[in-house]
Amino acid sequence: MKKIILATVIAATVMSGCARQTFIMSPVSPTKTAELNRSQPFFVSGIGQRKTVDAAKLCGGADKVAKVEVQQTFVNGLLSVVTFGIYTPRQARVFCK
Repeated sequence: MKKIILATVIAATVMSGCARQTFIMSPVSPTKTAELNRSQPFFVSGIGQRKTVDAAKLCGGADKVAKVEVQQTFVNGLLSVVTFGIYTPRQARVFCK
């Protein structure tokens, strides 16, 4: 029984990998904090769903956007595994100049 539980935990950990998409418009200081750091909820693995963040509006113009990032963190992956893909959040961040 213990082996089955251990195998299940290991399989869930391996399958809950992290993913990140980063769009860099201009270099940003590594110590700069995000203007927006929000979790975006998706359901049923996000099939057919879209979330939009207006980075230009948030930063006061498209020329002031430094970086946009969307990431599935370990915690997001863990929530997805625990809910069997029904709830699959992603973290969105916007960095301004």
